[in-house]
Amino acid sequence: MEKTPAKAGMLPVWFFIGVIHLIYGVLIFITGLYELSHPVDTVLANLHAPIWWGAFIGVVGAIYVWRFRPGR
Repeated sequence: MEKTPAKAGMLPVWFFIGVIHLIYGVLIFITGLYELSHPVDTVLANLHAPIWWGAFIGVVGAIYVWRFRPGR
């Protein structure tokens, strides 16, 4: 199958997925930082999962935004 070239002015859907991941990653990371000063009462709270997952999702989102940025 042949790939059809993208029309001028169209943004790839992966750019928007990257933006959403970047926003969610930052929000989750900030929530994790908030939980450091206001500890929750869960079994594995000492692992600080929101900080790790927020950072991971944010980095993946930033890679997607950079890779599929407009005007490339």
